[in-house]
Amino acid sequence: MTDKTIVTHDGNFHADDVFSIAALKSVFPGFNLIRTRDLDVIAKADIVIDVGGEYNADAGRFDHHQRGGAGARENGVPYSSFGLVWQKYGLALCQNNQEVANAVDEGLVSTIDAIDCGHVEGVAQGISLSQTISMFNPTWQENGDFDGCFNEAVDFAARILARFIAAADGGISAKTIVAQAIEHAEDPRVIVLEKYTPWKRTVHALSAEALYMIYPSQTGQWRIQTVPVEPGSFEDRKPLPQAWAGLSGKALQDVTGIDDAMFCHNGLFIAGAESFANTMKMAAIALAE
Repeated sequence: MTDKTIVTHDGNFHADDVFSIAALKSVFPGFNLIRTRDLDVIAKADIVIDVGGEYNADAGRFDHHQRGGAGARENGVPYSSFGLVWQKYGLALCQNNQEVANAVDEGLVSTIDAIDCGHVEGVAQGISLSQTISMFNPTWQENGDFDGCFNEAVDFAARILARFIAAADGGISAKTIVAQAIEHAEDPRVIVLEKYTPWKRTVHALSAEALYMIYPSQTGQWRIQTVPVEPGSFEDRKPLPQAWAGLSGKALQDVTGIDDAMFCHNGLFIAGAESFANTMKMAAIALAE
């Protein structure tokens, strides 16, 4: 049953209107979508996205093309329709977790807004998600079924949005786990995780002493990984021993004296052993170098 009519513009579409509709699909159990620029149809709609020249969240109007736009974030990134929709519905989509909603806005929504509004300062170069959405539009060589292509783009965007929310939630939940591991570490230089958890941002925020992370791999063996000097850096606070570089199996076992040592990456940032105890021995050897 469709209990709302949502209108967005017809013809060529972009990431802001596509992601807006994708978000609303998760908010409302059903709605009637109309793509048009007919002012009479727009006036009668319950929610209007990216058309109509009006921003009034209480009235369900989410356009940003009017004179003066529809405002901007504190960092200067202006709102497109997706950002306006996210302001109203994003918190509910994130199960009322404001930290998750903020993370999604920072990592996804604001980038789409910036590109749509031509605010390119600070936006990463290369193929963007906004460009990917635009590729769903028919080319000049294809039949112009814009509505069908729009629906395909919305389905794609809905999946991306769901995974982005899940990733943001996972990253925030990981903070508590990693913080506890840092607090309970027997040696503050070696942090042990009972299960692999995204750790870099939390470690850099909370520990200047951590040098190595120990955690189980998905296949059951254990890993030792170096802590970079800062997130995204290829320089480590303390690399693994140079003598281990690129070795595996018996060659690594002979050098380390550890009978289940498995491998060490040539870059000296990760190594592994079959058992937790022997991975900890690898950490002890590395610390002593």
